[in-house]
Amino acid sequence: MSTPTLSIRPGHPPFLDLDWDRPLEVWDNERLVDVPTGVHRHVVRFVAYDDEIYAIKELPRRVARHEYRTLRALGQRLSPVATVVGLVERDWVSDDREWSAAVITRYVKHAFTYRELISGGNFGPRRTQMLDAVAGLLVELHLAGCFWGDCSLSNLLYRYDAGAIQAVMIDAETSELHDELSNGQRMHDLDIMVVNVAGGMADIAAEQGLDLDEADMRLGEDVVSRYEALWSELYHPVLIGPHDGYLVRERVERLNALGFEVEGIDLLPIEAGQEERRLQLSVTVGGRSFHSVRLRELTGIEASEHQARYILADLRYFEASHAGSSATGKAVRAIRWRVEVFEPLLLKIAENMEPDDDVVQRYCDYLHHRYLIAAAQERDVPNDEAFEQWLDAGMPGYDLDIAATEQRLGGAAVEV
Repeated sequence: MSTPTLSIRPGHPPFLDLDWDRPLEVWDNERLVDVPTGVHRHVVRFVAYDDEIYAIKELPRRVARHEYRTLRALGQRLSPVATVVGLVERDWVSDDREWSAAVITRYVKHAFTYRELISGGNFGPRRTQMLDAVAGLLVELHLAGCFWGDCSLSNLLYRYDAGAIQAVMIDAETSELHDELSNGQRMHDLDIMVVNVAGGMADIAAEQGLDLDEADMRLGEDVVSRYEALWSELYHPVLIGPHDGYLVRERVERLNALGFEVEGIDLLPIEAGQEERRLQLSVTVGGRSFHSVRLRELTGIEASEHQARYILADLRYFEASHAGSSATGKAVRAIRWRVEVFEPLLLKIAENMEPDDDVVQRYCDYLHHRYLIAAAQERDVPNDEAFEQWLDAGMPGYDLDIAATEQRLGGAAVEV
C-alpha cells in the first residue's frame, strides 16, 4: 500500500482511515456521504467525521497546491470562502495525473446549490437575492485583492442569511492574489463571470426543454450592475470643508450599515486655488463583517453578516427596554439578553425545527415574524406571545418581496 503526504490543519481529523492509495472515484469507504453539489470538472466526494462533513477534490499536484495556498490565504482575509483543511499528495503518481493530489475543505453547513433555487428555468422571486449575493461576494474578493478568474454559479454554494442569501466561494483553482486589483483586472473578472453565468443559465434551459430565448441570459449582466453600484458606494469621492467633520462620521456609518469594516480614513488636500480649503475623504474598506464581528465581541455568538444585523437589533431592543447607559451596564445587559432571551428561544426553536435547519437562521425568521405582528398590531408583542403565533403559522421565513426591499435599502430598515 502506497502512503501519501498529508498536510492537515489543527482541529480536524487526520483522515488516515481513507483509501488514499486508490483514485477517489473508486472509493467505497464507509465514511462517504451524499450531499448536494454543483457541476465539477474534477472528481469531488464527501466524507463524514462526527458532526462535520468534508469535501475532497482530486487535482493535479501543481493545481492542488495552488488552490490550497489560495483558499488558506483568502480564509484569513474574508469569511465567505470554503475553509480549507488539508492537502494530500500522492508522491508515487505522476504530477500531471488527475489523482496525484487532493484538496480537503470543510463542507459549508446549511448550504445548497443554485439549482435548488431554480423555478421554471430561472430564479423567479429569488433572482434579486442571487444578484446581490454574487455581486457582494465579488466585491469582497476584489477588495481582498483576489482575481477569481472563473466565477460561475457552480463554483459557489449558497446559504440563507436572514432576509438575504450569502454566496460562498468553493473553488480557487484559477484565482490570483494581489495586494490590490487594477480596474482592468476587476472588469476582466466580471467579463468572465458574465460568460460563465450565461452558459449556466443556457444549460438549465436546455435541461428543462426550454428555448434559449426563455433562459435568463442577462443574469450575469445584472450582477455587474449590482456590483458597480456597490463598488461606487464604497469609493465615490467625498469632498469636505474645515467644518464638515460630521460627513466623516456619516460616511463611516453608511459603510458600516452596508456591513463593511472601515480600516482607515485619509483626508487628502485637493488642488490649490479654491476659495475655501477642501479635503477629499478617502476610506480603506475591510471585509463585510461589521455586524458579525460586533455580535461576536458583545455576546460570543457566531452568525453571518445579515443574521448578525438582525440579532443585534434584537439586543438593542432589549437594551432599550432596560434602564442604564454605562459601558458596564451595556455589557451586563448583553449577557442578560443572551441568557434570558436568546438561548431559551434557541432551545425552543431547536425543539420544533427540522434536524438539518440552521437554528440561527430560524431565530432570524422568528424575529422577522415578531416584527410583522408588532407592526400590524401597532404595539410591542412579548416573545412568548409572538413565538406561539409563529409556531401556529408554521414557522414561516422571510417574505421575498419584503426581504428584497430591505436589501435595496442597504440594511437601513433594521427591525426591532
